[in-house]
Order: sequence, then structure tokens, then C-alpha cells
Amino acid sequence: MDTPNDRRYLDSHEWHKLNDDGTVTIGISAFAVDELTDITYLEVTKDSGTVDAGEAFGEIESVKATSDLYCGLAGEVVEVNQAVIDDPETINRDCYGAGWVLRVRPNDPADLDELHTAEAYAAANT
Repeated sequence: MDTPNDRRYLDSHEWHKLNDDGTVTIGISAFAVDELTDITYLEVTKDSGTVDAGEAFGEIESVKATSDLYCGLAGEVVEVNQAVIDDPETINRDCYGAGWVLRVRPNDPADLDELHTAEAYAAANT
């Protein structure tokens, strides 16, 4: 299973990637996509303002389950991927690319260091 090493991960399977502009893009891992199977619905409940580390910012539904989506760091929501809300199956096709969900400007980018590395995340989910 592909686990890109250019991002950090939560136990709840969200990935966090630091962008060149200082924002952090958040999505869900291939492991989560495989577990959920066909994703049918995505809702982002925190589409503006601030978000705290560990706070749910939305939920994702599949034919098998509904799961909350969590942010791994505190910051300001700067963008929601409307295209993936309109077509949640994008996450099934490209969870590490076009299937991203949220962008946050972190209060402290160093907080990413508290999340799992790709190696640690992959080891925990094999």
C-alpha cells in the first residue's frame, strides 16, 4: 500500500502535507480508502475560521461506514476542496492528490512533527 513520505499521519488515517506556501493540505490515506471501500458522501462542517488539533472538521461516508475527519494541528481553515465534496469518489481514485479535503494555515507548523511519519503509520497499519 502506498504511504507517501512527504506527509504526516494521524491514527484516524488523515494525512497532513506541508505546502510551499506554509499551508497544510489534509486528506485521508489509502489505508482508510481501502477500509471504507466505495466513498459515497463527504461533508466538511468546519469550512472557515479556526480548527483545533484533534477537532473533527467533517465526516466521510461509504457503503460500509461513516467516519469523522480530524485535523492534527491547530490553525485557520483557508480552503475546502469543493470538487471532492461534489464528487466524493475522487477520493477513491486519487486520495493523495485530487482527493484532498481541507487546507489549513497552522498556528505552528512544527506541530506536524507530533504526527506519525509515513514509516510509523505504515508499520501500524499493515
